[in-house]
Amino acid sequence: MAVISADSARAVNAPARTRRSRTFLVLNAVSVVAGVAIWWGLSLAGLQFPTPVQVVAAAWTMIQDGTLVTDIGASLGRVLAGFALGSVAAVLVGFVMGWYTVARGLFEPWIQFFRTIPPLAMLPLVLVLMGIGESPKIFVIFLAAFLACVISTYQGVVSVDRTLVNAARVLGGNDGTIFARVVVPASTPFILVGMRVGLGSAWGTLVAAELLAAQAGLGHRMQSAQLYYDLPTIFVGIITIGVLGLIMDRLLMLAGNKLTAWQENR
Repeated sequence: MAVISADSARAVNAPARTRRSRTFLVLNAVSVVAGVAIWWGLSLAGLQFPTPVQVVAAAWTMIQDGTLVTDIGASLGRVLAGFALGSVAAVLVGFVMGWYTVARGLFEPWIQFFRTIPPLAMLPLVLVLMGIGESPKIFVIFLAAFLACVISTYQGVVSVDRTLVNAARVLGGNDGTIFARVVVPASTPFILVGMRVGLGSAWGTLVAAELLAAQAGLGHRMQSAQLYYDLPTIFVGIITIGVLGLIMDRLLMLAGNKLTAWQENR
């Protein structure tokens, strides 16, 4: 009977969730259209903004000559590499800090210290030590993603309900079992939030990193356009970064919804 009731409850809630999703998508579409309309109005009102038509024309030109595709490939590769490395390291360090008191005491002062230093402030030092290739750019992105995600992961581990841990011990679970079956699932929502924040930090750091010693990339293209007061190209870079970041964030959110399907959401 309990199984039937649970299935019935899910069947009743499914249409409501579908309606909420549709409403959310409609609101998203209205928001985008309103934003473009405001942008167009500001450009027509005399502000030094290119119109959407001019930006689309500039983007089409960049697509035809291959510039935009090359820049997207260069920037996306750097972001994915730095973000992936930073997220993996943050999850591992965050779990160790949250689970072991000794590790927490050793690592926390240094993490808090480096969190107060913007990753971009490290860029001159990184360039001197690592040269002007891809390594320094990926490293500062790694640092930004790591620092944004590690505290969230650590907080997720220490926030696990002690009652659940104690109950698992009473049932005979060892540290490995408790960690895998209790701590990791309970910490997953915190990890995903930290990864989404780290993704934004990674994109923000990338643009600044590409302003120095880059031969390709969206940040490099925007800097070059700024020298010639080429506002449409600058807008193409800004919009492309925003769209790529939004897509990656939505993919993380979808993955999070799958991994935390057990969690009750509004």
